[in-house]
Amino acid sequence: MSQVYADRRARLRARCAASGPAAALVSRPANVRYLTGACPPGAVLLLGAGAGTGTATGTATGSGTTSGTDAETDVLLCPRTPTGDPVEGRADEALRLTVLPPSAADPAVTAAELARKAGADTLAVEERHLSVTRYRAIGAAAPQLRLADLGTAVEQERIVKDEEEITCLRIAAEITDQALGELLESILVGRTERHLALELERRLVDHGADGPAFPTSVATGPHSGRGRHRPSDRRVEEGDFLSVCLGANYRGYRCEIGRTFVIGTTPADWQIELYDLVFAAQRAAREALTPGAAYSDVDRAARQILDAAGYGDGLAPSLGHGVGLEIQEDPQLSPSAMGKLDACVPVTVEPGVHLPGRGGVRIDDTLVVRQEADGGPELLTITTKELLAL
Repeated sequence: MSQVYADRRARLRARCAASGPAAALVSRPANVRYLTGACPPGAVLLLGAGAGTGTATGTATGSGTTSGTDAETDVLLCPRTPTGDPVEGRADEALRLTVLPPSAADPAVTAAELARKAGADTLAVEERHLSVTRYRAIGAAAPQLRLADLGTAVEQERIVKDEEEITCLRIAAEITDQALGELLESILVGRTERHLALELERRLVDHGADGPAFPTSVATGPHSGRGRHRPSDRRVEEGDFLSVCLGANYRGYRCEIGRTFVIGTTPADWQIELYDLVFAAQRAAREALTPGAAYSDVDRAARQILDAAGYGDGLAPSLGHGVGLEIQEDPQLSPSAMGKLDACVPVTVEPGVHLPGRGGVRIDDTLVVRQEADGGPELLTITTKELLAL
């Protein structure tokens, strides 16, 4: 993997050089991890201006620890020694690492000082992810530097995943399917939404997840079908719709699955009709996931089915989104989204309908866009989508 991270950093350095900036400061945690393999709390990555800024026994501030060689042009600055635990990842061993002393300034401010000392005249920063206070502190620390905006350069690199990343997503999906499958075999009537959500998150960890990919949602009865419903103390009752949405975090990569079931009895006619409608919308969107398809066209494939049935107004603004080191990544599958899908892009497809006072249905899968010659979209989350009575 070391070469993978080196290649990612090289592409970003080349992009920065082509647009003018001689150095770049990456501070968004997911972007730092993408470029280095790890993101210890508070760490930042300085690209293209790390040479000559430390020694084998000193940091840029003259104390701390450093690994790597002075020939390196990139440096990962951390406020404490990385643990290497799965939650924060393990940094590329070929990358120069500087652990700052407790008395040091904000790592981003220290990075700006290093860039100035290395002779950079421009520093590209992730403006949209910096607070005003932090941005001003970076400028004050190195007033000779011109600050430029790195924009979404790293996020755009992250959209298309390599096979190692997809393998991590596939494992995350397997863990998620296992946790959900075990819950479906247990007694559910009388248990609270909150209790079921906690149990699902425990089962994720039991099966090898580093933790949940996002707060688990369990929604019953009139709450069902709501997107990102926060679990309450409402107890599961016979005849309820039960909607769950969960995902595992595995080595930093996150997936998502959502399913809806009926509790304890044969589904009512309105439940079957609503479920079949949402299922048809989800299937249409999944089938639209082909390389070259417009993001908006994937959204439209599902939205037009729900529109025709009179439920279009209840559909969320976005049908789905990219997943990876974050649970909400580009691309966005929405009516106004610009752009087209590439192969090897993992996305969610998650239509839902909620009827106030009655409940509703959500069906959510994580898939990877593939060429038709490779079998079409690869479904990562495989728990049945049959309307089960539990």
